[in-house]
Amino acid sequence: MEDPPSRVGASRNPPTDESSKGAATKAKAQGFLELGLDPWLVQALAQMTIHHPTEIQRECIPPTLAGRDIIGGAKTGSGKTAAFALPIIQKLSEEPFGVFALVLTPTRELAFQIADQFRVLGKYIKMRTQVVVGGADIATQVASLVNRPHIVVATPGRLGDLIRTANDALHLSHLQFLVMDEADRLLGPSFQDDLHLIFDRIPKKRQTLLYTATMNDTLLSLQNQTEDPARKPFVHVCPNDIATVSSLVQTYVLAPSQVRETYLFYLLTQRDLANHSTIIFVTKCVSSELLRLLLRHLKIKCASLHSQMTLNERRDSVRRFRSGEIPVLIATDVASRGLDIPTVRLVINYELPLDPTTYIHRVGRTARAGLGGRAVSIVSERDLHLVKQIEERVKCQMQKQRVVESKVSEFMSFVNTAKRAANMLIGWLQPA
Repeated sequence: MEDPPSRVGASRNPPTDESSKGAATKAKAQGFLELGLDPWLVQALAQMTIHHPTEIQRECIPPTLAGRDIIGGAKTGSGKTAAFALPIIQKLSEEPFGVFALVLTPTRELAFQIADQFRVLGKYIKMRTQVVVGGADIATQVASLVNRPHIVVATPGRLGDLIRTANDALHLSHLQFLVMDEADRLLGPSFQDDLHLIFDRIPKKRQTLLYTATMNDTLLSLQNQTEDPARKPFVHVCPNDIATVSSLVQTYVLAPSQVRETYLFYLLTQRDLANHSTIIFVTKCVSSELLRLLLRHLKIKCASLHSQMTLNERRDSVRRFRSGEIPVLIATDVASRGLDIPTVRLVINYELPLDPTTYIHRVGRTARAGLGGRAVSIVSERDLHLVKQIEERVKCQMQKQRVVESKVSEFMSFVNTAKRAANMLIGWLQPA
């Protein structure tokens, strides 16, 4: 595949003949061995209690092992990372030399998660992995790259900076794989300059694997960049009639906007929802901090995750949440794509997003890889049009969450007290 352009003005093309054969393949009860993976990799998967491939893995692993370029589209939580990581690790085990694969991703959190998956899946071989993202010490990253890690997982901005300032540290001449995860975002205008710089530094002869949860015209048009049938990418787009997985229960709570916090506290203390690993989504950084202070005042362990935190602070929040040290994470949409914590059972949309696609990525943090999950949206009267747009997009009607209003009223007084305390603290913490 040629270097993906940042923008391609082309109409949506239908899937290739190969991708349309997915239904036939899907009917086969294939395991990972039948896909061509080595027994030691299958054993590593079994130790993670992963015994059966998902559709995107079943369709894309064999052509990747056969040397094909890939354009893959599948819902959030469908196992896209393993779909590219497993064949890369297997190929690396056969020829472990130099920087073998470069994985590009739009966010720091996703970069660390992808690197973690590579380490877990590749634990039986001496595989070195390096994350290259902004917010970390650049000298340390340069020193690590000099040692030629096998897998480099990077955000385009920081990798572009390293190419400009420490070009000698990058040894990419033996690169075999380029992966672009969340490719729809990477091919947007904000990454253009860095991508052009990166593409100039990596070999033209390589495998290119593009994966996304949101397929678009730009990605589909890439399959037509070459007339040579041998170089055409394998395209598989999982059926997207339903934009959220069937194991996800989606409900809403109708709440006046001025007492939204009380309804949130009510949800977090209900027997059927309490003690679940929960992500609360908000639209602004200040909302994340306000809720963190408010919930701590109400004796609920929680942490924030937003773009105004340092990299170390963000990583610490994710670590504590992943380990179960804290049950509640309050996040802006910096975390709504890529955050993969299989134990998340509840997503609360404290504030609904304006874009239904953002809603899909938010609620995709739960009900992952076939596990169950719930998504509850706190909705005011002025949000009803957003609910309608979301329902049309996901082709699923949200059910009204049962609320005992008398219990909400009981909580009103001390939640308001906590709200006043949080507002005072946020005023002290923010610079004048």
